[in-house]
Amino acid sequence: MTIICGRFTLSFDGSGLVHAYVATSDDRSAEWEPTYSIAPRTRAPVVREFVDEDGAMHRTLELARWGLHPSWAKDKGPRPINARLETVSSNGMFRGAFSSARAVIPMTGYYEWVEAADGGKDPYFIHHPDGELLHAAGLTTARKGEDDAWDVSFSVITRDARDAGGEVHDRMPAFLAEDAIEEWLSPGKLEADQKAPLLAQLEDVSTEVAGQLVTRPVDRQVNNVRTLDRNDPGLIEPLAR
Repeated sequence: MTIICGRFTLSFDGSGLVHAYVATSDDRSAEWEPTYSIAPRTRAPVVREFVDEDGAMHRTLELARWGLHPSWAKDKGPRPINARLETVSSNGMFRGAFSSARAVIPMTGYYEWVEAADGGKDPYFIHHPDGELLHAAGLTTARKGEDDAWDVSFSVITRDARDAGGEVHDRMPAFLAEDAIEEWLSPGKLEADQKAPLLAQLEDVSTEVAGQLVTRPVDRQVNNVRTLDRNDPGLIEPLAR
């Protein structure tokens, strides 16, 4: 099987995301356009919260690169796109970000693949039946680039599949319900006794959201990231039988 959630979609534009999350945005994220194939190492919108020097809370929409790359990691080291819910609070790659740099990764669906009888791979699109915005639990980190600008990267937290996609893969993103977003994003470092309850909440709400999702086969044009048009909504159209 392929790695879970190796590609996802986001059909909302920048202004729609700002409105949905009641967030502020920078110029780059404000210009975001609906995209139907977001791949590892590319940039996508993330939602984060922070407290400024005056103690005011801010929720921001910004672009980050998919593949967590902490400041302490080697340049050529791994850049994981997923973090397992079961070990996110203890794994050395993720525990710091889980404690103090959680984020929401907006999605409107994601792809998984199944081996076909002809030796190829058939893609499936997993989404809410009404096209609703999905709030994937994520982690972020930041490091300074060569130009001294902060380069933010992210990873998507995954869990055992409880959605219709469980038919094609045994893992899925852990999605938050809207009423759980505020607590997930709350800035500040988690105390030791806060970690387990937060993970338990994520387990519960992501199970609830998972039960709402549906799966449909789509055309194999999705398979080739080099030739597809990322902005083509036809990528998620149901496969003609």
